[in-house]
This record gives sequence, structure tokens and C-alpha cells, in this order.
Amino acid sequence: MTPERPRRADATASAVEPSAPQAGEGCSPEAEPSAPVSNGASLYAALDLGTNSCRMLIAQPEGSQFIVVDSFSKTVQLGAGLDASGRLSRASMGRTIQALRICQKKLQKHSVGRMRLVATEACRQARNARDFIRQVKRETGLALEVIAPEEEARLAVISCTPLVSPKTEQLLIVDIGGGSTELVWIDLSSVRPEDRARAIMRLHMGFGAQGDGPAARVVDWISVKLGVATLKDQFADVENDSARFALMSWFFEENLASFSPYHAQAPREGFQIIGTSGTVTTVAASFLGLRRYDRTKVDGLAMTSAQIDVVIRDYLQLGPEGRRTDPRIGRDRHTLIMSGAAILQALMRIWPTDRLSVADRGLREGLLYAQMSADGVLEDGPYR
Repeated sequence: MTPERPRRADATASAVEPSAPQAGEGCSPEAEPSAPVSNGASLYAALDLGTNSCRMLIAQPEGSQFIVVDSFSKTVQLGAGLDASGRLSRASMGRTIQALRICQKKLQKHSVGRMRLVATEACRQARNARDFIRQVKRETGLALEVIAPEEEARLAVISCTPLVSPKTEQLLIVDIGGGSTELVWIDLSSVRPEDRARAIMRLHMGFGAQGDGPAARVVDWISVKLGVATLKDQFADVENDSARFALMSWFFEENLASFSPYHAQAPREGFQIIGTSGTVTTVAASFLGLRRYDRTKVDGLAMTSAQIDVVIRDYLQLGPEGRRTDPRIGRDRHTLIMSGAAILQALMRIWPTDRLSVADRGLREGLLYAQMSADGVLEDGPYR
């Protein structure tokens, strides 16, 4: 299982603060519109079809930000059984197409003018992915685009821009997905603090792109073909809960050996990790003791390595049944939380930090920013 990695390159960017609420794992799959909109041509949509979930945002640019008009999030388990068979199952495709029909109705209802509808690791791996995409087009009218790991990584990066501290000189952004995990290490030490957000936002053009203005240097990035669903499946035959967790964490760390910063000593001063995923937001919600998920309390929360360890130890003490009934975890997350926690603990073991920033944002927000930036509709854009 060899991780995918790129050429190393320099890159560039800018900042915008999303007002988009991101649904937590236990949230309703459909959300009511948060703002009335009169002009469908000014609306943008972003759909992220991953190994485990189907999520969509419809938004309208406003200043240097955007306002969410409608959203959708549902667990579809598209990649269920993929590791064993190499194919998307009929049941998984059926669940996913049902979810995509709802998305299509929302796009039609709002007369969305610009959209990107992307699929990630499950569709990158499955032998029958092309057939599935043709079936989606035939039955829903939606044209899915399978994006490369590099684009998935950089979209996650730009979505997290508003959470980057002006004091950060070395930045690690981690996106834990269902079928893969992307890590991007960015050196900001040569960029003035007031220009760092802009430097990161320019990465929407690519990790090797150059443009006018301050430059953020991408030291290295990696896409590991292990996410919460695929890592769980790797060790499904291990019965002991604690042993399974330890093996998952060790195995994930082994897959980081070729990531160049893995061997580097990262100073705590000026170093920041930003984590974006259902795992990270669930751990944060558990740390805060939230029985009902609240994005405003989770997004941007800073947690220490010690605080994360306390939450993970609590999960282990709960055991599978305790986790299933714990309202902080949610029914959609309880079977995946330990594989995600194993990834998170491995990262904290390699790069201990006093500040892991929790991002309740990700690929959808990155897709929206990239489209709006390219069109020049953001107040401070386009970032070129």
C-alpha cells in the first residue's frame, strides 16, 4: 500500500473566512437554507463524494467570504467492501445514487450557476468507477469528476486558511478521509505574518504554481491510502479492542516513512497542526462534552496533545458498546472513531504540539473558494 506523493515545489496564496456551517457526523442529512437568494447565477455549489460520505454546499459569495444557502450531508458508505473486491458494490452505488438525487433536486431548486461535483478515493480505486459515474449521469444528470490526490490535498489546505495563526512558520495540514489521508507541510518562515494567509490561499493554483505576491513553500505532501474506513477494514479480524487500536496507529505511522518531514525535528514554537475531518471534530466535541454538536464551539478550537490523549483513552475505556451509545460520538461515527483516533494519535506522537487547531471545514469549502477565486467574485480575489 504505497502512499502517493508529488514533486516538491514552491507555491503561493490569501485568506477568506467562511461563514459556511459544516454538518457534524451526527447531523441531519439535509439542512434548511440559511439565507434567501434571488439570483441563481450568483450561486456556487461544491459536492464531495468520498469513501464514506456524500456532502454538498450551495453558497453565495459575499465580500471575501461566502454565505451558505443550502447544504446536504449523508453517510453512504460508497467504499464498503472495496478493499476486498476492488469494486463498488451494487448496494453502495444504490445508496449513493439516492443521495445524489437529493443533491440534484437542491441544485435544480436553487438554479445554481456554477458547480464542481467531485469524487475521491473510492472512485480513484474502484475498477468499476467509470461505469458508476456513467450510471450517476444517466440517473441523476450529475457529472461527477474524479480528482487526483494532489488536488484533494490543496483544496483541504485553502479551506483551512482562516485558522492559520499569524505566528505560524511551519504548518502541517491533515485531512483524514474515509479512504485516504492527506498531509501537507508548508514553510511560511520567509513570508511576513500579515501576508501568510494570502500566501496559502494562492495554493489553489497548485503546489508547484507561482504567482505575484508572497510565496508559501510546500516542503512535502503525501496521500496515504488509509482513511477511517480503509484502516478499520485492514484490522477487522483483530478481536481485542485495545490491540486493534494499537496496530492501526502503528500501521498508519509506518506508511508515513517516506514523508520527508516525518524525520524532521519540528520545533513547537511557530509550529501548527490543523486537522480537518469527522474524526477531529468528533474528538473536539467529546473533549467539550457536547451532547449535541455545535460547529461554532468546535471550528477553530485549539487542543493539546495531552487533551487529545485523554479523549482517546476515554474512547478505549468505553469499548465498542459504550462508544455506540455515547451521544458525543454519534451513531454515524461510532464504528469509525477508533481508526480515525489511531491516525490522530500517530500524528500527535510524531509531531507533539501545544496547538492542534480543529477545522470543521474541508474539501467542499476549498472547492467553493477555488471557483469563486478563479471567477474574481471575492472581494480580495482572484488570488493569482
